[in-house]
Amino acid sequence: MKALIASGGRGTRLRPLTHTQNKHLIPIANKPILHYAIEAAVDAGIKQIGIVCNADSHEVQDVIGTGKQWGVKIAYIPQKAPLGLAHVVKIAQKFIGKDDFIFYLGDNMVVGGVKRFIEEFEKSDCNAFLTLAKVKDPERFGVPEIKKGKIVRVEEKPKKPKSQFAVAGIYIYDSSIFEAVKKIKPSARGELEISDAHTYLINKGYNVGYSEITGWWKDTGKPSDLLEANRLVLDNMHPSLNGVIDKASTVVGKVILQEGSKIMNSVVRGPATIGRNTVIENSYIGPFTSIGDNTVIRDAEVEYSIVLRDCKILNVKLRIEGSILGNDVEIVEANGKPHVHRFMIGDQSRVEVA
Repeated sequence: MKALIASGGRGTRLRPLTHTQNKHLIPIANKPILHYAIEAAVDAGIKQIGIVCNADSHEVQDVIGTGKQWGVKIAYIPQKAPLGLAHVVKIAQKFIGKDDFIFYLGDNMVVGGVKRFIEEFEKSDCNAFLTLAKVKDPERFGVPEIKKGKIVRVEEKPKKPKSQFAVAGIYIYDSSIFEAVKKIKPSARGELEISDAHTYLINKGYNVGYSEITGWWKDTGKPSDLLEANRLVLDNMHPSLNGVIDKASTVVGKVILQEGSKIMNSVVRGPATIGRNTVIENSYIGPFTSIGDNTVIRDAEVEYSIVLRDCKILNVKLRIEGSILGNDVEIVEANGKPHVHRFMIGDQSRVEVA
């Protein structure tokens, strides 16, 4: 069994964060999203992982490396343009060969890993095995039509979904999938849809099985999804306090405080994680907050938010909540008269002011 992880695309729904970094490298609980996919494969006993990435960037390769830190071998497969998930599978055939493989979308997260799905696939006589999750907005996903306990069709982003299930971003295949991805035609949006490949297999008599994800699963395609995934990960983490906490501070709940960081005259209520060499002073950090390395928060309050590295939040009178701050962002009190809001904001940003 090999693993194929998708890490390409442009992440348009997460702009402006993705103007400057690959969406799969955005940190959740101070760890790149892509790490969670790799760790899921490693925990399932997989030793060879192929990562499909944008051909015009080496960002993923530079951050992830050879796989040595996980004890696996990672191969990189460049994709010249985002031509659909079935195209991702198609260009990976040389890497996969005749082996069975799990196809994992690198911006998806699932509690409990993927080992149980692999075990179900190996016990079955399936050629393809899909994971399904009940969602409020199935029209955003590939949606299965199920009759008498069997998937009879999969439709990509339907206007009128045939079920409340989404096909989650975790699939397991034997080599028959390569026949499907070579036979299907591009959709109206010019992509080779993985849903069409699944329907092709069904129509040709191949066995397509499924299992429902009963825990939590997140496709981190929108800012609200990032915040929710961050909440879920923080809620399941193990606390560790390796920085400095002065006597005037209160730290309660599950909190990770990394080396070189200081909490001074502040209140931190977990679950929360604080990166390296970060200073929290005269401030409040509320539950479900991740703060990156080399950040300073002084005379401010932050809750249910993701703050990346090298940020400064200084003398902010209103609590910052439900927010995502990219690298090297500054939110500071305005000086002088008149007392105004002053912004420098990139494309596709969103700011709410009181």
